[in-house]
Amino acid sequence: MTVTRKLLLPLALTLAIAACSKPADDAAAPAADAAPAAAAAETTTPAADAAAAAPAAEAIQIASGTYKLDPTHTDVLAQWSHFGFSHPSAHFGAAEGTLVYDAADVTKSTVEVKLPLTGLNSFTAKFDEHLKSADFFDAAKFPAATFKSTKVEAAGTNKLTVTGDLTIKDITKPVTLDVTINGGGEHPMAKVPAAGFDATTTIKRSDFGVGAYAPNVSDEVTIRITTEATGEKPAA
Repeated sequence: MTVTRKLLLPLALTLAIAACSKPADDAAAPAADAAPAAAAAETTTPAADAAAAAPAAEAIQIASGTYKLDPTHTDVLAQWSHFGFSHPSAHFGAAEGTLVYDAADVTKSTVEVKLPLTGLNSFTAKFDEHLKSADFFDAAKFPAATFKSTKVEAAGTNKLTVTGDLTIKDITKPVTLDVTINGGGEHPMAKVPAAGFDATTTIKRSDFGVGAYAPNVSDEVTIRITTEATGEKPAA
């Protein structure tokens, strides 16, 4: 075998191996590129489909009319921080109030509520006495707190924003309630129109002359409200 043939033989073998292997590499590359895309499609498509298929919240219908608050199913809960160690609460029961609801134009709706301090209950008799004393509500002189709406606005499906005047110890300040409509329709037992709501707001008690021991006992008080109201039985 000549020297030239010895040199050309390895070169020819190298070219043959390269020619055989290249198509496999080229075929594998698209498959490798397609795999992440397929995996991504498998990951994202079901979620997107689920989001598209999720039903929208159904609007609760409340009949237009005048409703009276049901004191046995109405509770106003006030909660605050006590030196950062605990979050005591007090309930204001025995609520009295009237709700006028306009289904065609919710901005024409109104609400007016009275909270007699006889309904104040912290579940500790001694603390109840202190809350009713001149340090706080001075209930002998100012026997009730009141709220009267000044504006009602729709805030999304089954949501309202109610702005009004809160009066405590003859001091009146504007307060805004974030309201959720819980239900509406005929009351299953009373057989009259009924409506139910939850609401929340935060106030500064010092704004109403009830600021004793602040800031150690927090000035900010969170108010949570739940209520049912019933209307008159429709005429036969």
